Amino acid sequence: MALIALAADKGSPGVTTTAVALAAVWPRRALLAEADPAGGDLVYRSSAAHGGPLNPNSGMLSIAATARRGLAPDQLWDHAQTMSGGLDVLVGLGSAEQSAGLVGQWPLLGRAFATLAESPHAPADVIADCGRVSGDGPALELFAHASLVLLVARTQPESIARVRDRALALSARLQGSQRGAAQLTGPQLGVLLVADPKDSSKVSNQVNDMLVASRSGVRVMGTLAYDLQGAEQLAGRRRGRLDKSLLIRSARQISFDLNQQYGAAWAVPTGPGGYGGPSSGSAPGTAR
Repeated sequence: MALIALAADKGSPGVTTTAVALAAVWPRRALLAEADPAGGDLVYRSSAAHGGPLNPNSGMLSIAATARRGLAPDQLWDHAQTMSGGLDVLVGLGSAEQSAGLVGQWPLLGRAFATLAESPHAPADVIADCGRVSGDGPALELFAHASLVLLVARTQPESIARVRDRALALSARLQGSQRGAAQLTGPQLGVLLVADPKDSSKVSNQVNDMLVASRSGVRVMGTLAYDLQGAEQLAGRRRGRLDKSLLIRSARQISFDLNQQYGAAWAVPTGPGGYGGPSSGSAPGTAR
């Protein structure tokens, strides 16, 4: 199984852009889920494969009604839409007020996300954009079912300090006193930095050293290029070779590294039409 949950501690470091970029280049089929309790953005940023707008009523909002009667992993596809470029998405709630419909349903949703990879019909990994995480927010109930929880952060000193503190809090909450190899029984925690490519390696090493010193068990797992032009292309607002952008090239490297390290643990047996093949689609202009 593989539920990859992305979140931020504070501000807008680019969680949605990071989630879309990773899902677009993921080596297996991926379902992008806007699981931010505060609401999603993709209905405003992106278009559907048919050229029209994405339907805001089909996604997390429609799942809120279905989940009251239980939720099988394959039912997720009943609420998914295909974005321009071929990426499958569960669009987010329209507002924070609509999240009331999912109260008590986040663990059920987390289990469905985590086990979609085991579906005999349409298996996929789920990459979930969880927005900002707070002390007792509903995203924590989803994190408990994730294979990997990634905190997305910019490289300003205050952002790094906050993500260190959030990593410590999440580690204590999700893993208790577990450290080292024992962490494999729970979600692995990591940090993704959004940084200027010119000094990303240096900054990544510095932040990783700080995280190691904090004894949180969390480390830097990759650096996504801060690339405004690439982000505009990813959202379909600018023309150009998205596959050549720094954003997508860095997302490919992160995806490769994560799957090299954890892919064997996430893999399930491949059957006819089953798991293990490439994703069915990609973001606009993304070459595989």
